[in-house]
Amino acid sequence: MTAAPSPAAAQPSTLNTKSAQRKKALIVLASVVVLGGVAWGIYDYVVASHYEATDNAYVQGHVIQITPQIGGTVMAILADDTDFVKAGQPLVQLDPADARVALDQAEAGLAQAVRQVRTLYANNGALAAQVRLRDAEVLRAQGDVARATDDLNRRQSLGGNGAVSKEELNHAQSQLTTARSALAAAEAGVNAAREQLISNQALTDGTNLELHPSVQLAAAKVREAHLATQRTALLSPVDGYVARRSVQLGQRVAAGTPLMAVIPLSNVWVDANFKEVQLRHIRIGQPATLVADLYGKKVDYKGVVTGIGIGTGAAFSLLPAQNATGNWIKVVQRVPVRIALDAQQLAGKPLRVGLSMNVDIDVTDQSGKVLADVPVAAPLASALSDHTAEAANADVRRVIAANAGPVGQAHPSAH
Repeated sequence: MTAAPSPAAAQPSTLNTKSAQRKKALIVLASVVVLGGVAWGIYDYVVASHYEATDNAYVQGHVIQITPQIGGTVMAILADDTDFVKAGQPLVQLDPADARVALDQAEAGLAQAVRQVRTLYANNGALAAQVRLRDAEVLRAQGDVARATDDLNRRQSLGGNGAVSKEELNHAQSQLTTARSALAAAEAGVNAAREQLISNQALTDGTNLELHPSVQLAAAKVREAHLATQRTALLSPVDGYVARRSVQLGQRVAAGTPLMAVIPLSNVWVDANFKEVQLRHIRIGQPATLVADLYGKKVDYKGVVTGIGIGTGAAFSLLPAQNATGNWIKVVQRVPVRIALDAQQLAGKPLRVGLSMNVDIDVTDQSGKVLADVPVAAPLASALSDHTAEAANADVRRVIAANAGPVGQAHPSAH
C-alpha cells in the first residue's frame, strides 16, 4: 500500500505550474503587442501615410443676396423659404407707380428736346436767308453811295460856273452822307446776321437731330427711367432655393436692402480645415473621399482639391489674435482646403450649406501645385438675358420718331 504525498511536497509543484502559466501569458501578451506594433507600422507606412483626414469640414455654397436697385414699397412676395426658383422667375414686386411717372416725365423731356433741336436746324436756314438779305441791302446801299458820289462830283464841277446853287450842292452832300450811313448800317446788319448764323451753327455742326447732345441727354434720362420701371420686379439670377427671406408685404425698402437669398445647391463645395502639419503633402488636384453626417458612411462623395487657403482662419477673423502682446501659448492653426464635389453625386444626394463632413485626401500623388498659378473663370454668373437696354433704346427711338417731324427736317446743320 503506497503512502499519500505530503502537503509540503505538493506545494512547490503548484507554484511551478502557476509560474509557468504566468510566463506563458506574458509571452503571448508581448507577442501580441509586438505584432500589433508591427502591423500598425506597416499600416502607417503603406496606408495611413498616404492620407490626410479631418472632421473639421463643412459644406459651403454661393449665397446670392436679392437686393433692390431702387427704393419702393413691396406689393407682392412671390417666393418663400425653401422654394425652388428658376432663373428669371419674379421673387418680389415693388410698386411701379413712381417709376412710371418718372418715365412719363423723361419721355416728355425727350420730346421737348427733339423739338428744340429741330428749331435749331430750322433756324440755320432762316439765319442763312437773313444773311443773304443783308448782303443784298449792302449792295443796294453801295449803289446808293456810288450814285450820291457821282451826283456830288457833277455838282461840284458845275459849282464854279454858277450853274448849280449852293443849296443844291449842300443837298447832294447831304444825300451822300445819308447813303454812306445806310451802307454802314447795312454792313453792320450783315455782320450781326452772320454772327447769329455762326452761333446757331455751333449748336448743330457735326451732328444730326438724333445724335445731338441735348437729345442724347434727354434720351439718357429716358433710359434711366425705363430701367427703373423694369427694376421694380426683382428676378432670380440663377436656379436655386430661397433662404433667409426677411422682406414683408407693404415694407418700404431702400436700394441695397437684403430681402432674401437664393442658393444654387448644384454648385456647392467643401471647405476642409486641416492643421498646419497636415498641409505638407496636400496638393491641388489630389482626390478626396467625403462622408456627410446627413447620409452616414453608406454614401461616399468623390471630390478633388481645387485650392488651399491663403491664410489661416484666425488671420481673417473679425478680431485677429495679437500674439506679440502678453503671455503667449502656441495654438495649432488650421487652413481651409477647398474640395470640389461631383455634380452627378450632388444631383442624386443633395447637400445643404453648413453640413459637416468627414474628409480623407489621398496625398500619394504630390506632383500638383500648392498655389494656383493661372486665373480661374468665375463659376457663377447670372443666367438673365439683358433685354432691358434694348427695350429702353426702342422707347427712345419711338419718342424721337414721333417728334422729329417730316422726313428731311431732321437734317444735319446747314452751312
